[in-house]
Amino acid sequence: MKFQFFRVVSLMTSVVVAGILLVACKKSDNIDTSAAPVSGLMAFNLATDRAVGINLSGSSLMSQPLAFEQYTGNYLNVYSGNRLVQTVDYNTGNSLDSTSFTFEPQKYYSLFVTGAGGHYRNIIVNDNFDSLSVSADQAYIRYVNAVADSVAPTVSIGENMTDDDVNFGAVSDFRAIAPGNVSIRLSNGNTINKERTITLEKQKAYTVLLAGLPGSTANDSLQIRFIENGALQQKAQKASSASSEATN
Repeated sequence: MKFQFFRVVSLMTSVVVAGILLVACKKSDNIDTSAAPVSGLMAFNLATDRAVGINLSGSSLMSQPLAFEQYTGNYLNVYSGNRLVQTVDYNTGNSLDSTSFTFEPQKYYSLFVTGAGGHYRNIIVNDNFDSLSVSADQAYIRYVNAVADSVAPTVSIGENMTDDDVNFGAVSDFRAIAPGNVSIRLSNGNTINKERTITLEKQKAYTVLLAGLPGSTANDSLQIRFIENGALQQKAQKASSASSEATN
Protein backbone atom coordinates (compact mmCIF):
# COMPACT_ATOMS: atom_id res chain seq x y z
CA MET A 1 0.00 0.00 0.00
CA LYS A 2 1.23 3.49 -0.80
CA PHE A 3 -0.01 6.87 0.31
CA GLN A 4 -0.50 9.90 -1.92
CA PHE A 5 0.20 13.01 0.15
CA PHE A 6 -1.74 16.20 -0.51
CA ARG A 7 -1.18 19.87 0.17
CA VAL A 8 -3.74 21.40 2.54
CA VAL A 9 -4.47 25.11 2.62
CA SER A 10 -5.86 26.06 6.04
CA LEU A 11 -7.19 24.66 9.29
CA MET A 12 -10.61 25.99 8.38
CA THR A 13 -11.17 23.55 5.52
CA SER A 14 -9.66 20.48 3.91
CA VAL A 15 -8.58 20.56 0.29
CA VAL A 16 -6.84 18.31 -2.21
CA VAL A 17 -4.05 19.75 -4.33
CA ALA A 18 -0.59 18.48 -5.30
CA GLY A 19 1.43 15.77 -3.55
CA ILE A 20 5.12 15.81 -2.75
CA LEU A 21 8.03 13.53 -3.51
CA LEU A 22 10.80 13.25 -0.95
CA VAL A 23 13.88 14.03 -3.04
CA ALA A 24 16.73 16.27 -1.90
CA CYS A 25 18.49 18.51 -4.41
CA LYS A 26 21.84 20.28 -4.54
CA LYS A 27 22.43 22.40 -1.42
CA SER A 28 25.10 24.57 -3.01
CA ASP A 29 27.37 24.77 -6.04
CA ASN A 30 30.13 23.01 -4.11
CA ILE A 31 28.25 20.30 -2.25
CA ASP A 32 26.07 17.78 -4.03
CA THR A 33 23.35 16.53 -1.68
CA SER A 34 21.29 14.77 -4.34
CA ALA A 35 21.65 11.47 -2.45
CA ALA A 36 20.95 12.92 0.99
CA PRO A 37 18.18 11.04 2.84
CA VAL A 38 15.12 13.17 3.59
CA SER A 39 11.88 12.90 5.55
CA GLY A 40 8.55 14.75 5.43
CA LEU A 41 7.45 17.06 8.25
CA MET A 42 4.17 18.93 8.68
CA ALA A 43 4.08 21.42 11.59
CA PHE A 44 1.04 22.84 13.42
CA ASN A 45 0.85 25.70 15.91
CA LEU A 46 -1.81 24.81 18.47
CA ALA A 47 -0.36 27.08 21.18
CA THR A 48 -3.07 29.66 21.76
CA ASP A 49 -0.95 32.68 22.71
CA ARG A 50 2.24 32.51 20.65
CA ALA A 51 3.41 33.03 17.08
CA VAL A 52 5.87 30.20 16.64
CA GLY A 53 9.13 29.78 14.76
CA ILE A 54 10.57 26.28 14.25
CA ASN A 55 14.27 25.38 14.01
CA LEU A 56 15.78 22.02 13.12
CA SER A 57 19.36 21.68 14.40
CA GLY A 58 19.69 25.46 14.13
CA SER A 59 18.18 25.73 10.63
CA SER A 60 14.85 27.54 10.27
CA LEU A 61 12.08 25.37 8.87
CA MET A 62 10.04 28.33 7.59
CA SER A 63 10.64 31.92 6.56
CA GLN A 64 7.53 33.12 8.43
CA PRO A 65 6.11 32.25 11.87
CA LEU A 66 3.00 30.19 12.44
CA ALA A 67 0.21 31.98 14.30
CA PHE A 68 -2.24 30.00 16.42
CA GLU A 69 -4.14 27.53 14.20
CA GLN A 70 -1.73 27.96 11.28
CA TYR A 71 0.46 25.19 9.90
CA THR A 72 2.92 24.50 7.13
CA GLY A 73 0.20 23.51 4.67
CA ASN A 74 2.03 20.40 3.45
CA TYR A 75 4.82 17.99 4.30
CA LEU A 76 8.13 19.81 3.99
CA ASN A 77 11.35 18.00 3.08
CA VAL A 78 13.81 17.87 5.99
CA TYR A 79 17.11 16.05 6.33
CA SER A 80 16.75 12.69 8.05
CA GLY A 81 18.61 11.62 11.19
CA ASN A 82 18.69 12.79 14.79
CA ARG A 83 17.67 16.46 14.86
CA LEU A 84 17.17 19.03 17.58
CA VAL A 85 13.65 20.39 17.11
CA GLN A 86 13.32 23.80 18.78
CA THR A 87 10.24 25.99 18.86
CA VAL A 88 10.61 29.68 19.71
CA ASP A 89 8.40 32.66 20.42
CA TYR A 90 8.79 34.51 17.13
CA ASN A 91 8.29 37.93 18.74
CA THR A 92 10.89 37.55 21.50
CA GLY A 93 13.15 34.75 20.27
CA ASN A 94 12.68 32.92 23.58
CA SER A 95 12.67 29.13 23.46
CA LEU A 96 9.31 27.45 24.04
CA ASP A 97 10.47 23.83 23.94
CA SER A 98 13.25 21.74 22.44
CA THR A 99 13.13 18.07 21.56
CA SER A 100 15.68 15.65 20.06
CA PHE A 101 14.04 13.40 17.53
CA THR A 102 15.22 10.89 14.93
CA PHE A 103 13.58 11.29 11.52
CA GLU A 104 13.79 8.15 9.40
CA PRO A 105 14.35 8.49 5.64
CA GLN A 106 11.29 8.51 3.40
CA LYS A 107 8.87 8.65 6.33
CA TYR A 108 6.39 11.37 7.26
CA TYR A 109 5.90 13.12 10.59
CA SER A 110 3.69 15.73 12.27
CA LEU A 111 4.91 18.30 14.80
CA PHE A 112 2.22 19.77 17.07
CA VAL A 113 3.26 22.82 19.12
CA THR A 114 0.92 22.90 22.11
CA GLY A 115 0.36 24.83 25.35
CA ALA A 116 -0.42 28.28 26.73
CA GLY A 117 0.48 30.66 29.52
CA GLY A 118 4.21 29.92 29.58
CA HIS A 119 3.96 26.13 29.41
CA TYR A 120 4.58 24.61 25.97
CA ARG A 121 5.34 21.20 24.50
CA ASN A 122 6.54 19.88 21.17
CA ILE A 123 4.74 16.68 20.18
CA ILE A 124 6.22 14.76 17.23
CA VAL A 125 4.54 11.66 15.81
CA ASN A 126 5.17 9.32 12.91
CA ASP A 127 2.32 9.53 10.41
CA ASN A 128 2.44 5.79 9.78
CA PHE A 129 0.34 5.68 6.64
CA ASP A 130 2.07 2.50 5.47
CA SER A 131 0.26 0.57 8.20
CA LEU A 132 -3.17 1.53 6.83
CA SER A 133 -4.84 -0.98 4.55
CA VAL A 134 -6.64 0.25 1.48
CA SER A 135 -10.38 -0.36 1.80
CA ALA A 136 -12.91 0.90 -0.72
CA ASP A 137 -15.48 1.43 2.03
CA GLN A 138 -13.43 3.10 4.79
CA ALA A 139 -11.90 6.44 5.71
CA TYR A 140 -9.25 6.92 8.42
CA ILE A 141 -9.23 9.47 11.22
CA ARG A 142 -7.14 10.47 14.25
CA TYR A 143 -7.13 13.35 16.75
CA VAL A 144 -4.73 15.42 18.83
CA ASN A 145 -5.87 16.89 22.15
CA ALA A 146 -4.23 20.32 22.41
CA VAL A 147 -6.87 21.88 24.70
CA ALA A 148 -4.73 23.74 27.23
CA ASP A 149 -5.27 23.56 30.99
CA SER A 150 -8.13 21.08 30.69
CA VAL A 151 -9.31 18.15 32.76
CA ALA A 152 -8.85 15.05 30.59
CA PRO A 153 -12.00 15.05 28.43
CA THR A 154 -13.87 12.37 26.53
CA VAL A 155 -13.39 12.39 22.77
CA SER A 156 -16.06 10.76 20.62
CA ILE A 157 -15.91 10.40 16.84
CA GLY A 158 -18.91 8.79 15.19
CA GLU A 159 -20.98 6.15 16.94
CA ASN A 160 -18.30 3.58 17.74
CA MET A 161 -15.19 5.57 18.67
CA THR A 162 -15.11 6.94 22.22
CA ASP A 163 -11.97 7.57 24.29
CA ASP A 164 -12.34 8.57 27.94
CA ASP A 165 -9.82 10.55 30.02
CA VAL A 166 -7.79 11.79 27.04
CA ASN A 167 -4.73 13.56 28.40
CA PHE A 168 -3.42 16.87 27.09
CA GLY A 169 -1.01 16.19 24.23
CA ALA A 170 -2.44 12.79 23.33
CA VAL A 171 -2.37 11.86 19.63
CA SER A 172 -4.46 8.87 18.65
CA ASP A 173 -3.62 6.33 15.97
CA PHE A 174 -5.42 6.49 12.64
CA ARG A 175 -8.57 4.37 12.84
CA ALA A 176 -10.89 3.09 10.16
CA ILE A 177 -14.33 4.72 10.06
CA ALA A 178 -17.31 4.65 7.73
CA PRO A 179 -17.29 7.65 5.35
CA GLY A 180 -20.06 10.24 5.36
CA ASN A 181 -21.20 12.73 8.00
CA VAL A 182 -19.43 12.10 11.30
CA SER A 183 -20.06 13.88 14.61
CA ILE A 184 -17.04 14.82 16.74
CA ARG A 185 -17.73 15.50 20.42
CA LEU A 186 -15.42 16.82 23.13
CA SER A 187 -16.63 17.02 26.74
CA ASN A 188 -15.49 16.83 30.35
CA GLY A 189 -18.95 17.34 31.82
CA ASN A 190 -18.14 20.86 32.96
CA THR A 191 -16.01 23.48 31.19
CA ILE A 192 -15.64 21.58 27.93
CA ASN A 193 -18.64 20.82 25.76
CA LYS A 194 -18.10 21.11 22.03
CA GLU A 195 -19.48 19.27 19.01
CA ARG A 196 -19.01 19.48 15.26
CA THR A 197 -20.08 17.39 12.28
CA ILE A 198 -17.69 16.88 9.37
CA THR A 199 -17.93 14.90 6.13
CA LEU A 200 -15.39 12.16 5.46
CA GLU A 201 -14.63 10.64 2.07
CA LYS A 202 -13.70 7.01 1.56
CA GLN A 203 -10.05 6.07 1.11
CA LYS A 204 -8.89 9.33 2.71
CA ALA A 205 -7.16 10.08 6.02
CA TYR A 206 -7.94 12.99 8.37
CA THR A 207 -6.52 14.61 11.51
CA VAL A 208 -8.89 16.27 13.99
CA LEU A 209 -7.33 19.19 15.90
CA LEU A 210 -8.81 19.91 19.33
CA ALA A 211 -7.44 23.22 20.59
CA GLY A 212 -8.14 26.37 22.58
CA LEU A 213 -8.88 27.37 26.16
CA PRO A 214 -11.98 26.06 27.95
CA GLY A 215 -14.50 28.79 28.69
CA SER A 216 -12.70 31.51 26.75
CA THR A 217 -14.72 33.96 24.66
CA ALA A 218 -11.69 35.31 22.78
CA ASN A 219 -10.34 34.18 19.41
CA ASP A 220 -8.58 31.29 21.13
CA SER A 221 -11.82 29.76 22.44
CA LEU A 222 -12.31 26.02 22.25
CA GLN A 223 -12.37 24.77 18.66
CA ILE A 224 -12.61 21.56 16.65
CA ARG A 225 -10.72 21.75 13.36
CA PHE A 226 -9.63 19.12 10.89
CA ILE A 227 -7.36 18.62 7.92
CA GLU A 228 -7.32 16.06 5.16
CA ASN A 229 -3.93 14.36 5.15
CA GLY A 230 -4.41 12.68 1.79
CA ALA A 231 -5.85 9.81 -0.20
CA LEU A 232 -4.88 6.15 0.02
CA GLN A 233 -3.71 4.77 -3.31
CA GLN A 234 -2.54 1.39 -4.56
CA LYS A 235 0.23 3.11 -6.54
CA ALA A 236 2.18 6.22 -5.59
CA GLN A 237 2.09 9.08 -8.08
CA LYS A 238 5.14 11.28 -8.52
CA ALA A 239 4.74 15.00 -7.91
CA SER A 240 6.91 18.06 -7.47
CA SER A 241 8.77 18.56 -4.21
CA ALA A 242 7.66 21.19 -1.66
CA SER A 243 9.95 24.00 -0.52
CA SER A 244 11.89 23.07 2.61
CA GLU A 245 15.32 23.08 4.21
CA ALA A 246 16.33 20.12 2.02
CA THR A 247 15.66 21.98 -1.23
CA ASN A 248 16.89 25.50 -0.44
